[in-house]
Amino acid sequence: MIPRYSKPEMAQIWSEEARLRCVLEVELLACEAMASLGQVPAEAARICRERADFDIDRVHELDKVLKHDVIAFLTAVNEKIGPEGRFLHKGMTSSDVLDTATGAQIRKAGDVLLAAVDAAMEATKARALETKHLVSMGRTHGVHAEPMCFGMKFAGWYDDFRRGRVRLAAAIDEAAVGAISGAVGTYAWVDPAVEAHVCENLNITPCTITTQVVPRDRHAALFSAMAILASAMERMAVEIRHLQRSEVREAEEAFSKGQKGSSAMPHKRNPVLSENITGLARLVRSFALPAMENVALWHERDISHSSVERVILPDAFITLHFMLHRFTGLVSNLTLYPENMKRNLESLGGIFFSQRLLLALVESGLTREESYAIAQRNAMQVWAGEGTLRELVDRDEDVSSRLDASTLDEVFQIDAYVRNVDLIFDRVFGEN
Repeated sequence: MIPRYSKPEMAQIWSEEARLRCVLEVELLACEAMASLGQVPAEAARICRERADFDIDRVHELDKVLKHDVIAFLTAVNEKIGPEGRFLHKGMTSSDVLDTATGAQIRKAGDVLLAAVDAAMEATKARALETKHLVSMGRTHGVHAEPMCFGMKFAGWYDDFRRGRVRLAAAIDEAAVGAISGAVGTYAWVDPAVEAHVCENLNITPCTITTQVVPRDRHAALFSAMAILASAMERMAVEIRHLQRSEVREAEEAFSKGQKGSSAMPHKRNPVLSENITGLARLVRSFALPAMENVALWHERDISHSSVERVILPDAFITLHFMLHRFTGLVSNLTLYPENMKRNLESLGGIFFSQRLLLALVESGLTREESYAIAQRNAMQVWAGEGTLRELVDRDEDVSSRLDASTLDEVFQIDAYVRNVDLIFDRVFGEN
């Protein structure tokens, strides 16, 4: 992933240096486990731990000749260790080392990612509680529907994050596994105790059963969980973009001193952060398909998945992590305009009371079809600019003959739309 969309704490985990350090740790832990089983001289394991190191340029140089990255890596490490280095990789395959190291990277990166989800949830919760009783217009199909509390938007996003976190945590656990089972996964040349020791020290779980590789449905589930979370964030970003439209302007991304919105139009203040999240969500989703295509490998192993994962694993984690940080800052600093919310509520002459009018007419004894026709007829006149809904129904004999003034006063009470907000918030956050 390019630096523009990378946070250092996540990018470092997926750097080539970090990956190879993780591979080396797998090799050393396996060697030490074998030493404890009497399969490797204890002194050799000690020397390997003490001297093991590598130079990335040397690894690259060897790989050009050997055309096998793991052998090139082991050769470079053994040049540092000396004769005792021959005990590294005993009975192991390349996949044992690479898949287990990948599992460890997923665990580390997953912890960082979940912490970023938690931060986004906290920021979203804070804004939800702040705006719990702020009345605004709810929209369906982009058109005024009925009033709601603005805080319900944030509360809904919080719940999206909560579900996404559950999926993501489970998927990380499923993919953060190791396998040191040797050729075709039989443990013929490596004791299962070695795998257990390595995985315990790397905070991952031994894979239940492998071929010669960890089954890739585990990783496909992880990429799918990441794609779903990115899609949920896009939904949030699209909402902010719509709310920032000049015709609406109920919310706006923070615009900092010195910031410029357009190279041509000095007046512009654009929802660039939300648009960025929308774009990056497309990228994260794009990684899910190749991850699924990686599931179908030949027999006990091929390497068609390897080249794909070298790209999509770092990029998916780095991109989603960046999105979460960007969203946390965006929602924390989002500027709200309650006066514009009020203006928009009042802009169509109370047309949104049509359902309450419909239900009151039904209660009066009319059929639903008759009630709907009366309410719709008056609402269409509001759309035509012929008055407010209350003014029109006051003059409508089909209404006044059935609903007295006090009943109509009740019909046109906006508080009815937000009377259950406490119940909704309790469901999402518990009592606050």
